[in-house]
Amino acid sequence: MKNNIKTLGYFIKRLKDSGYETWMMFDRYSDADPRKFTILIDPSNAAVWITCYENLEDEGDVYFELHDGGQFIPFRLRIKTDSFEIIVKHLNNYGIVKKYAEENK
Repeated sequence: MKNNIKTLGYFIKRLKDSGYETWMMFDRYSDADPRKFTILIDPSNAAVWITCYENLEDEGDVYFELHDGGQFIPFRLRIKTDSFEIIVKHLNNYGIVKKYAEENK
């Protein structure tokens, strides 16, 4: 299932298609670790870390933790969703709004 929000390549592609500068930071967590990957978006400005968790509390659940040290986003905001649009909505609500795309116009 390549077109799945918990797939690193798909998630990064959707972020880049949405105008966010995105860096893949780590995706080699152990099988026992609920973390799947960690990326950094908007590294030159907001620098928001996003970590994907699978099976954190219940089998099959997917969470995304957004963390920027409390600069724009409440401390370690955790979102339970399988919708990419919900992630972008949260980013926009906290002022993380495609700064990379705007700078390169």
